[in-house]
Amino acid sequence: MLRRGTVPPALCALWTLACGPLVAQEMQDVQVTATHVAGHVYLLTGRGGNIGASIGDDGVFLVDDQYAPLTEHIRAAVAAISDLPIRFVVNTHWHEDHTGGNERMGEAGAIIVAHENVRERLSTEQFVAFSDRHYDPSPAGALPVITFTDAVTFHWNGDANHAFHVENAHTDGDAVIHFREANVLHAGDVYWNGVYPFIDISSGGSIDGMIAAVDRLLELVDADTRIIPGHGPLSSVEELRTYRWMLLASRERVAALMAERKTREEIIAAGPTAEFDEAWGQWFIRPEQWVGFVYDGLAGR
Repeated sequence: MLRRGTVPPALCALWTLACGPLVAQEMQDVQVTATHVAGHVYLLTGRGGNIGASIGDDGVFLVDDQYAPLTEHIRAAVAAISDLPIRFVVNTHWHEDHTGGNERMGEAGAIIVAHENVRERLSTEQFVAFSDRHYDPSPAGALPVITFTDAVTFHWNGDANHAFHVENAHTDGDAVIHFREANVLHAGDVYWNGVYPFIDISSGGSIDGMIAAVDRLLELVDADTRIIPGHGPLSSVEELRTYRWMLLASRERVAALMAERKTREEIIAAGPTAEFDEAWGQWFIRPEQWVGFVYDGLAGR
């Protein structure tokens, strides 16, 4: 999340905390599009985190629901594929660009499901140090009504949609959804395709948890697996492996400088991720911010 005086409009679209009313105005023109991935699974893109959807004879199962103003856009994109209702929404974590539509989806009959820490964070005031912002508790209607601690499986549309918790990765409430028969993974914000990810240290995230989560994903894949990242285009196993290498190398290089007793500021100034910065550090998270996330996660071990 971000709070800066000169946030580009494209980034304002990602986090409402940065630009507030500007985002709401931009939402009016957002187009939500659906792309078939495999089996009954679709990728829905609009503004915010990528949405996964299982659409078939049992109804519609969504993974995340972006921002509240986009709910009708999302429902329209789904209705172009199926006239059956949205029955479930599984949140991959608590951030607004993934849960903002919860209340409206719930009012329309969807059952909201998430890890228990997502309900805890949505139901209480939150503070994110990176954005220097407090978040008020969400309305009761936006809270998950079913929570899990480790995993839950939805036998839906001829598939086993397996949602499982990965600990202290992007946040402390991350869930990954494995559409087993379709051979598709929705990784949530554990995986940002082609860019440095945001690690929400204030919400229990860490570089160690991110790497461990990606390792779990890699245990489930084969050469044909399609991967829906939390942000970025539909991805492949090779791209996920490249992402893991970037995470691992970043951790090793920052840890080596920490072992030399260099300060946070000195480590950032040393540019330990320079090899990756041009390719990975030109979008939402800048190189110095990324190094700071890695340092803070290691310092908090």
